[in-house]
Amino acid sequence: MEAAILILTLLFVAFVALGVYAGVKAVRAAKRGVDRTITQARRSVEDTALRAKSYGQPGVPGELAQLRLALRTSMRATQDVLEARAAEDASLSESLGLFQRLSAHGRELDDDLKRLEREPDRATVASLMPGLRERTERITHSAESLRWAARDRARQFADDDLAALNAQIDLEAGALRHWTTEEQAAPSGSAGHGWSGPTDQEQAPSLTPPDPRLRGGYPWQKSAKPETTN
Repeated sequence: MEAAILILTLLFVAFVALGVYAGVKAVRAAKRGVDRTITQARRSVEDTALRAKSYGQPGVPGELAQLRLALRTSMRATQDVLEARAAEDASLSESLGLFQRLSAHGRELDDDLKRLEREPDRATVASLMPGLRERTERITHSAESLRWAARDRARQFADDDLAALNAQIDLEAGALRHWTTEEQAAPSGSAGHGWSGPTDQEQAPSLTPPDPRLRGGYPWQKSAKPETTN
């Protein structure tokens, strides 16, 4: 009796612990989902504001907004491609490591551009623009190189797989058409022989037609119904 009570107690504790663990996992997953949604919404708002500034503000403020928008768009596109491909291609782990290092420079540049947007000394900011443009181009060029290399690698793998699949299909199609070679070989094997009557495989047709009810068929064929006389 005591052993049964102990077992039931242990099972109850195990179920409670499992429920707590599942609840914590669900809460964390929900929190991550909310954080992801908030981050995406914030990015969308920032990108919309930058796009409006790049078109609506002339001069240095508009150019700063263009640089930030180009930087953020290129880095985000590269991150999405690498993370999506890395789940299927483990060799992209090194590329992800390089992109993380590049992201540190990208975030630093984005912070600098953001601070310069609030800088009242426009003349000083204008003198810094050539260097800022060069830094932006270098970072975006590196990001684009990683992104297109990952896409080209995935496309090459897809082409190789398609070529192998086409070869297998051609072999299977040839195997399915094996009767064509048999039909071509049959006339040549029987040439030069006179007619000696029907063979066992070639019996003369019967004058009495077979009963369709006794003839087997495939499941999708309808069996003929016998005619009825009044």
